Amino acid sequence: MHDSGRLITPALVDLYLAPADKAEALRALAQRLTAEGRVTDLDGFLADIAAREAQAPTGMGDGIGIPHCRSAHVTRPSLAFGRSARGLDFDASDGSTADLVFMIAAPDGADDAHLQILAALARRLMDPAFTGALRAATDPSAVAALVNGEEAPAAPVPAAPAAPAPAAAPGGRPLRLVAVTSCPTGIAHTYMAAQALEQAAARAGAEIQVETQGSAGSTPLAPAVIAAADAVILAHDVEVRDRARFAGKPTVDVGVKAGVNRADELIARATRAAGAAAGAAGVGTAGDEPSAAEPAARQEHWGNRLRQYLMTGVSYMIPFVAAGGLLIALGFAIGGYRISSAPSVVGHFDWTSQHSWAAMLFQAGAVAFGFLVPILSGYIAYAIADRPALTPGIVGGAISVVVGAGFLGGLVSGLLSGFLVLWMVRWRVPKAVAGIMPVVVIPLVSVAVIDFLMFVVVGSPIASVMSGLTDWLNSLSGTNAILLGVLLGAMMAFDMGGPLNKVAYTFAAGALTTAGSTPDAGSLKVMAAVMAAGMTPPLGMALATTVRGRLFTREERENGKAAWVLGASFITEGAIPFAAADPLRVIPAAMAGSMTTGGLVMAFGSTLRAPHGGIWVLPLIGNPLLYVLAIAVGTVITAALVTVLKGLRRPDAAAGADRTDQVAAAV
Repeated sequence: MHDSGRLITPALVDLYLAPADKAEALRALAQRLTAEGRVTDLDGFLADIAAREAQAPTGMGDGIGIPHCRSAHVTRPSLAFGRSARGLDFDASDGSTADLVFMIAAPDGADDAHLQILAALARRLMDPAFTGALRAATDPSAVAALVNGEEAPAAPVPAAPAAPAPAAAPGGRPLRLVAVTSCPTGIAHTYMAAQALEQAAARAGAEIQVETQGSAGSTPLAPAVIAAADAVILAHDVEVRDRARFAGKPTVDVGVKAGVNRADELIARATRAAGAAAGAAGVGTAGDEPSAAEPAARQEHWGNRLRQYLMTGVSYMIPFVAAGGLLIALGFAIGGYRISSAPSVVGHFDWTSQHSWAAMLFQAGAVAFGFLVPILSGYIAYAIADRPALTPGIVGGAISVVVGAGFLGGLVSGLLSGFLVLWMVRWRVPKAVAGIMPVVVIPLVSVAVIDFLMFVVVGSPIASVMSGLTDWLNSLSGTNAILLGVLLGAMMAFDMGGPLNKVAYTFAAGALTTAGSTPDAGSLKVMAAVMAAGMTPPLGMALATTVRGRLFTREERENGKAAWVLGASFITEGAIPFAAADPLRVIPAAMAGSMTTGGLVMAFGSTLRAPHGGIWVLPLIGNPLLYVLAIAVGTVITAALVTVLKGLRRPDAAAGADRTDQVAAAV
């Protein structure tokens, strides 16, 4: 096979990977991909790798690390391999360092045939003979041949551990299991978990079919296979598609890495869950075992799961906020603030009238805004219990609007709907009823329950809270407004896209639903402060790398160029590479700048109806010149502070960084 068509070539193999630092080792492997024309932008690709590493550790245990990503900077599916004598820390759950490092690079939009090659490789990593042969190899050509499947591994397969007692279902037949595996990129963990579960099931004498919801495509489990299954294993880090298919089945629900590292344990737990379900047969609504339906491994992270549920709803809501807010702002810009009282354009539209066009834009935006709370509620519920929860979630959100509970009511109705449906899909019902559960029973019962709760129980109290929040935002002035801006600025800069940042942003975006047609509502000022404070950290770092470049590494100076655009576009994450490298200096400086900017925006009374856009929505910002001034002041403060703090570090450390850059440039 010609080298251009191979997943890995000898030039992409480093049998003596020298760096002891993970970041430097990743750069060394990425440089090989770049030299071979597999990667077009080294720093851009490394940023994509770092983003994937930040989502979840890629250490698989047993001395294996699999840093991987999809990237627009990759020309074709490729793999670089490094073998480290010292071992590299990829945060493996077993605490081991990785001596075998597989850097998997997949292009955005890669075709299925290439992605299937990567999937097959991920499965082979679970074969001890394969990894043993790689550890024993002395020639890069031999490694490339092994990885490409051109040569069988010569290392003998280690003796398998003693097989456990066969997993059997009631009646003595082998236990029948189904599983779904998925991970954020759908490249490595998805298929490694599937392979591990298949091997563990074979050792246990059970039958299993695994649906891999990965990049190489997904073949759904046949309905008959699901119906015949005794239990279900879900090993996933992203929401399982069509989860309602498994309603009523004993379920073990864990993260995808548990599928890789604890496959035997999961098979055993599924066996116990199936036995418990069989013992409860005949009971109308069998009580699910907590250990089967909601394992402790998932319960430990309920806070993270709750945040994921809420952010799913917010992510689906944001396009409606953006479209509605911008249309309303355009209507005001063209027709003035009295356009809010214009009659409906239905039957009154004049093609030649500027007033009619302004009224149409305003009314279209108002309609889009009407969907905010129902969509927020519906997709929070969807994140919890998949499609069956959409109907009660959306209806509950609509009722929240009717009773005046606003986005707070949407949050509550979404959570109530999701957990209600999650409980209902676990009911054990006769087969005659099971077929109509998703289309009749669950929607009917869940909507009725949510209607009652929102209209009678929780709607009015939440409406009172929402009314108080709206009045408070609209009455903010002077010191109180400035202090709120300072607080929101600190939250935006503290973790730059993390939980605190998302809380501040969600508060601002949700508060937009209270603005209505008021041109200077307090919620519009809050949104303006949050966006400005989120722009300041990357802009400040970009300015610092420009005026005092010698205090930064060559890579940081390159990142500084991109940070100009990222900051101007309200992408706070543009400052993360700097914070990760030097958190004790960068984060305080970023917080100081963002706090200043947030306070100034509130003091200036700038307003914003769009939840995103950065400098590109400047024409739609109230008091735009003062808004830009606030951002500029915060940017200068951040740059000045980080420059001073970095200048105070030991001179030999800065000189060492300069020498490193000089050596790298010479090489």
